[in-house]
Amino acid sequence: MSGFLSGTQRRLTARRLAVALAACLAACAAVALLAPLVGVTVGRGGRALELLGPAAFAEDDPAHAILWVRIPRVLASLLVGGALAGAGCALQALLRNPLAEPFTLGISSGSALAAVLAIRLGAEGAFGGAGVGGAALVGAALTLLVIWQLARVGRQLPPATLVLAGVTMSMFCSAWTVLIQQLTDFAEVSKMLRWMMGGLDSMRLPTVQYAALPILGGLAVLLAYGRELNALAAGSESAASVGVAVARTQTVIFVVSSLLVGSAIAVAGPIGFIGLVVPHALRALVGPDHRLLMPASILGGAIVLTLCDTLARTVMAPAQLPTGAVTAVLGVPFFVFILVGHKRRAALWGR
Repeated sequence: MSGFLSGTQRRLTARRLAVALAACLAACAAVALLAPLVGVTVGRGGRALELLGPAAFAEDDPAHAILWVRIPRVLASLLVGGALAGAGCALQALLRNPLAEPFTLGISSGSALAAVLAIRLGAEGAFGGAGVGGAALVGAALTLLVIWQLARVGRQLPPATLVLAGVTMSMFCSAWTVLIQQLTDFAEVSKMLRWMMGGLDSMRLPTVQYAALPILGGLAVLLAYGRELNALAAGSESAASVGVAVARTQTVIFVVSSLLVGSAIAVAGPIGFIGLVVPHALRALVGPDHRLLMPASILGGAIVLTLCDTLARTVMAPAQLPTGAVTAVLGVPFFVFILVGHKRRAALWGR
C-alpha cells in the first residue's frame, strides 16, 4: 500500500470521528459568530480593535448596518474556504500528489482568463459582478473539459498525465491573461488585477445565496466518497482490488472538485494556498483517513479563509487588503514550515 496512507495510522473509531468533528464544528461556529463582530475604529487616538456588542443585533442601533455588511462577507468566506479546501483534499487523494490543488491543475488559471476576458469585453459594466463571476464559472468548466480530453487514456485518468495537462493549461491560460492585459487600458487592467488577487470586500447576500447550493451540494458529494478516496490514495490498482469503480469514481471526484473551484472563484476570485495548505496541515493532525480528513479539511478551510479575510479588512483599516494576498503571505511560510518540520509527511505520496 502506498506511503500516502502512512503517517498517523490510529484506527478511526466512531468515538474518535465524533470527537474530532465536534471540535472542528465548534471551532468553525466560534469563528463564524465572532468574525462579523470584529472591526477597527479610527479616531483621534489612532486605530483600535473594536468588538460589536449585543446592541448591534437591534435594528435601531447604528452598528446594525455595519453588522449586516460583514455577515455576507463571513458567509462567503466560509463557503469559499470550505470549497477550496475540500477540493484540494480530494484532488490530492485522486492524484496521489502533494502539489495537486486548483492552481496547479490549471482550473484557477482558466477561470481567471475567462474573467479577464469578460472585463475586457465590458461584461462588468453590463451585468455587474455577476457577469465576471459567471464568466469565471464558464472558464472553469471549459478548462475542465480541455484537461479531461488531454489527460484521458481510455476510461482512465492517469494521475501523472492529468497533472501535466493541468500545468500545461495553467501556463497557456496565464500567457493569454497577460496578453489581454497588455492590450487593455490602465483602468481596466486595474480592475483585472484587483479581481485576480481575490477578495470578498464587495460581497452581497444574494451572491452568497446563489453560490450556496452548488458549493454545499458538491461538498456533500465529496463527503460521501470518503472510503473511495482512501482506496484511490493507495493507487488505482489497489482501489480496483477492493471493489471501487475506479473510472467512474475518478470522473465524479474530478468533475465535482473542478466545479467547486469554479463556483468559489466565481464568488471571490482566485484565492490560493487554502486548497494546498489546509489538507496538508490537517493530514498531520488527524491522519490520512478521508472519512475524517475530508470534513475536517472543509471546516478547516472555512475557518482559515474567514480568519484571513478578517485580517484583510482590519489590519490596515479603513483600507482593505485583497484576501488572496493575505492567504498567500501567510500560506507560503506556513507551507515551508510544514515541509521543514514534517519532511517525512512531505513524502507521503512515495512508495
